[in-house]
Amino acid sequence: MRTELASEPSDADRPNEDFAAVGLPASGQGGSVVVLDGVTPPKGGTGCLHSVPWFTARLGDALTELTVSLPDVPLADALSRAIARTAAAHAATCDLSHPRTPQATVVLARWNPAAVEYLVLSDSALLVESPEGVVTPVLDDRLALLPRSALATDALVDATLRNKEGGFFTAAADPSVAARAVTGTLPRGEVRALAALTDGAGRWVERFREGDWTDCFRLVRKEGPQALLDRVRELERADAARTFLGGSKTHDDATVVYAEL
Repeated sequence: MRTELASEPSDADRPNEDFAAVGLPASGQGGSVVVLDGVTPPKGGTGCLHSVPWFTARLGDALTELTVSLPDVPLADALSRAIARTAAAHAATCDLSHPRTPQATVVLARWNPAAVEYLVLSDSALLVESPEGVVTPVLDDRLALLPRSALATDALVDATLRNKEGGFFTAAADPSVAARAVTGTLPRGEVRALAALTDGAGRWVERFREGDWTDCFRLVRKEGPQALLDRVRELERADAARTFLGGSKTHDDATVVYAEL
């Protein structure tokens, strides 16, 4: 097995809110990938004493442990347990019912000699390559399909869409949202490699239209995850007229994990 990982904060002076890890069981049979993209809150309170990096580190640590130590527990159940464990770590000091309590998007993949399992929650992406070179994106597109008018303000999103039926879901403090994730299982022989990306790295496809997901995967496979991040940063700096970025922040935390199984 070969794995490569690259991650960059949006700004060198700010902590990276992403989390990424590769878990390898002691048996040497299989492994797992965990990628989280912490959701940057708007200015104002979150009801929590802790930062987004605090949250993603603890949720990511729990997921890395559980996906390896409990190989027979489905990924959605592992996510539910990890959310519950993380919530318990600050329930006594923080208002976990606040719509902006620390939260994250999630990509999980786990494989053994027989199967490859996957889970995607919110707008990060998992790319799956077959032995024939066919790349299939696994996406949770609920946020992307919402009308722009529904996303006009943070207050509107929090009141009507965030972790609500008819809107979109992230991993925050409610373990039940794990059941809302996009999940599936593939025969091990149908998967040659995987790439997990936060949306900051996925901008190469979704914002700048430099290619499709197959092109993106081939770039990562040939030149490595850091090459994709470098290309994204170049494109962001070049978009002074905001032709592609619009009102979005110039740079975003960006993470890629590549694994050949």
